[in-house]
Amino acid sequence: MSFLRRRSAATPAGPDFDVLAMDPGDWPGNLGAGLLPAPDGSCQGVFLRYDLFGGRGPAMIIGNLPEGSPARELAEGQIPFEVAQLLAALENDEPVEVVETEDVPVMQGDNLLIVRRLKLSESRISCVQFDRSDNVLVTIASWDRPITDDLYALLKPLPAELFQQG
Repeated sequence: MSFLRRRSAATPAGPDFDVLAMDPGDWPGNLGAGLLPAPDGSCQGVFLRYDLFGGRGPAMIIGNLPEGSPARELAEGQIPFEVAQLLAALENDEPVEVVETEDVPVMQGDNLLIVRRLKLSESRISCVQFDRSDNVLVTIASWDRPITDDLYALLKPLPAELFQQG
């Protein structure tokens, strides 16, 4: 995936990596974005929350966590950060854990992705993960709708201006 690369700005206004997600202009509903700050002020990840239910809660969260982000370090059976964010947004406090994982090859344009499908104890959550060529982990967590292979064709780098503070 050669179009994904680290930006080399001296003082980035947001994350110092490209964020791969669905363009909010192409997607109905509301979009929220959050940055995971490190104590030194650097960005340790970005997650985008897509509310497709018209204000009744998010349907999907897409996270981008760079190499070294503490949110990537999970214990056996522990759910990804994005799944925890989805559950919190839905005010669902039932315990959920990863019960099984499966690696599946998926084509995205001319690129082959090895997608890790996570099966969770809460069957209404679909979750997949894949590593990009720049070592950023992308996690997609969806509520009450399956994640199909055609979703990967909708993913693209979002413009850096979307994450600038101002």
